[in-house]
This record gives sequence, structure tokens and C-alpha cells, in this order.
Amino acid sequence: MKVKVTADSTCDLSPELLARYDVTLAPLTVIKDGQAFADGVTITPRDIFMHVAAGGSLCSTAAVSVGEYQALFSRYAGSCDGLVHITIGGEFSTCYQNACLAAAEFPYVRVVDSRNLSTGQGHVVLEACRLGERCTSLDQLCRELEELTGRVEASFLLSRLDYMVKGGRCSAVTALGANLLNLKPCIEVRDGKMQVVKKYRGSFAKCLAHYVKDRLDGRPELRRDRLFITYTPVEPDCLEAVRTAAQQYGHFQEVYETSAGCTVSCHCGPGTLGVLFIRR
Repeated sequence: MKVKVTADSTCDLSPELLARYDVTLAPLTVIKDGQAFADGVTITPRDIFMHVAAGGSLCSTAAVSVGEYQALFSRYAGSCDGLVHITIGGEFSTCYQNACLAAAEFPYVRVVDSRNLSTGQGHVVLEACRLGERCTSLDQLCRELEELTGRVEASFLLSRLDYMVKGGRCSAVTALGANLLNLKPCIEVRDGKMQVVKKYRGSFAKCLAHYVKDRLDGRPELRRDRLFITYTPVEPDCLEAVRTAAQQYGHFQEVYETSAGCTVSCHCGPGTLGVLFIRR
């Protein structure tokens, strides 16, 4: 059975991985100063950071429309036996709802809610590619992917809170306290929603090393085939601290370093890094 895999642009997979697995993206819309841009096509995270640094307002994101999904799905009519589309988590966006509405017009299309974002969603996309090579039923493939979504762990450590404050996701008082105490919050996707689960204190590089140890050390239940290190711009010593800790505590067969896309960039800003993996 020939299965085509498509995904929302929020999966943050590198161009190399997208090409290797022939994954086609549906770009979300990024709104900057009232103008609409296609995520990863006509706007990049660097554009967002430069805009905000110059005094501009925060950018926002909008879901892929039903019509845009229909146009994407129709491109593969007759060229595959089935198509599976992986969306950003339904708690974060209406993409899943829109994709389901669009898929109703195409009997060969199925939609899976990743219940995640960034390379947490990316893990589900790559599993769809892997499982799709041997599947005999689209519905069975989707059941396996839906079961998997509850075993993907996605978290990020933030070095700064100004983007969260501007976006209304954190109060100025909380941010001031975090800055005075040199605290770095860890946010994690749980039950399809993002929440703060822990705070670290100290330099960002030191906090990252502790964060990676906490996520990976002494956890025999983790699958060790693939780890994503996903980040917005960070200092070289921070990235090196994560690489060292991941090698010491992770022992993963493959470690992929990817840049976070516009969605994470819009909401978290520069100085954000996460390790994302799957439990058995």
C-alpha cells in the first residue's frame, strides 16, 4: 500500500528529513503587522525576531483553512493508495478541525491529531512514514499513530519570558520575579496542553544540562531510537551543554538538531530549547 504523508508546518522537521521521507507541509499563516505570511515560505523565525527586536508587536498564527487543505489533498488524487495528514495538537489550533472537514471530501484521506507541537508532532510524522511502509490499512495506521501520541514527550526550557508576557501567557510580575531570581521555566505538553512543570535556577547553559539530565537519566521506559533537540537561537555553549548531556544520559541511536519554526518562535522567542522523544 502506497501511503503519502503530509503535515502541518508546525512539525519543525528539517528540510533534509522532509526530503528523505517525502513529507509535504501545509503552512500555517503568520500575521505580522496585519499582513499574512506563509509559515516557512514567505516568513521565517529570523524575520519574527528582527521585527520584535525593532519594536514591532508580536506576530500571531492562524490555522490552515479548509480550502487550503482541500487543495493539498487533491494534489495526490490517484498518485497514492491513501494519504495521512498529521496536524498540530487540537488544543493549540483549529487545524485538526479544518483538516477533518476537508478530508470528508476525499475518501483516501485520514487526519491524525498529534496532540503536540514542534518536533513532538514531528515524531508522529516520522512514525507515520515508518509505519506507512508496511501498513495494509489506513485505519489501522491511524489507530497506531493515535496510540503513539500519548507516548511522545515534548518540553522546552525558556531563557527569557518577554515573548510570553507580550503574548499574555505570563504576567509581568511573574516574569520580573523569574528574572530577579534567575529562574528558567520548563514548559511541557501534557494531555495536549502546554503547562509549566518545573523551574531551574542559574545560567541557561547550566540549567539546560540539569534539564536534559532530568528528562533522560534513569528512564528505562524511553525508546532510544530517536531524539530531537529543537531550538530557537541560543548561545553555542548552551547547545554544547545539551549535546554533552544528551550523549551522557540519552544514548540515542539518532539525534536530530532542528530549528524551531514560526509557531514556537512567535510564542516563546529566542533562547528556547527542548529535547523531545518517545516512551515505549
